[in-house]
Amino acid sequence: MAKEAKYSIVREVGRGSYGVVYEAMVNQTRRRVAVKRMHCNVPEKVELALQEFWALQSIQRQHENVIQLEECVLQNGQAFQPISHRSGQSDSHLLLVETCLKGRCCMDPRSTCFLWFVMEFCDGGNMNEYLLSRSPDAQLNNSFMRQLSSAMAFLHRNQIVHRDLKSDNILISHKCGSPIVKVADFGLSKVCQGKGNVNQQRFSSVCGSNFYMAPEVWEGHYTAKADIFALGIIFWAMVERITFRERDTEKELLGTYICQGKELIPLGEALLENPNMKLQIPLKNKKSMPEDLCELLHDMLAFNPKKRLDAFQLEIRIRQISYGKKRQRSAS
Repeated sequence: MAKEAKYSIVREVGRGSYGVVYEAMVNQTRRRVAVKRMHCNVPEKVELALQEFWALQSIQRQHENVIQLEECVLQNGQAFQPISHRSGQSDSHLLLVETCLKGRCCMDPRSTCFLWFVMEFCDGGNMNEYLLSRSPDAQLNNSFMRQLSSAMAFLHRNQIVHRDLKSDNILISHKCGSPIVKVADFGLSKVCQGKGNVNQQRFSSVCGSNFYMAPEVWEGHYTAKADIFALGIIFWAMVERITFRERDTEKELLGTYICQGKELIPLGEALLENPNMKLQIPLKNKKSMPEDLCELLHDMLAFNPKKRLDAFQLEIRIRQISYGKKRQRSAS
């Protein structure tokens, strides 16, 4: 008798060069989950899939604002096998690692090979769509900034550098009533070895999305503080609703930039060309942003990474800003 499938695909919810994301149902409990399918037919795609797997598996305890991985299943032809660091490495997992390291396909090229990530389902879509479909709300923005700074401190404390932070890679969940943000998509992330300061680790691969990349990423010499620059872009764009249109898709995205004629230049690239450039924060309306938030954004978007906040300093500073906090009534 054939074994009943554990999950049923409901619908496709997202697609990109990384793979496809589906809404699915756990057949036994009828609980909704998200399933991300990544093709492992070439070493480059295997590397992306394994980096996501290693990042999510390396987190010893879960954080409310980081997407939760429930299980990872390797499909090789008609065979499906769960893989995990914690229960020993399967033969299939070792073949994936060999493919990634050797740069040639060690899997059977005639078979279909996918890595399936089963994760918690987020019913609010991504942060970009969520915010642009609503009127600006300072209290909601403050909540999102606090949640994201907490998530980033957690990741960096656990030696994980995301390297592709943008509003499309942040999901929204309504499980507890109030919107909860979830940092997702760890395909470009790096898990640093050892237990030292994550900000001492150096990277050289130029990766991420242009409009969120720090100046030093464009040069190929950067640290975990590049994540803070990307988060600064997101915070600034979120507060002032600054958007641009992606060339390939014409999709409206939250993000800040510098205008040069009709050309939109990513902020990191513009700062690399002119390190002394003064950022005009706020860009639209001075009343939209208190002075302490302006200072925070300047410290997150500093050209020199040594002068930029790290994730742990940011987590403390974000709690202290006045923006978006409810004013207490004075006693009469």
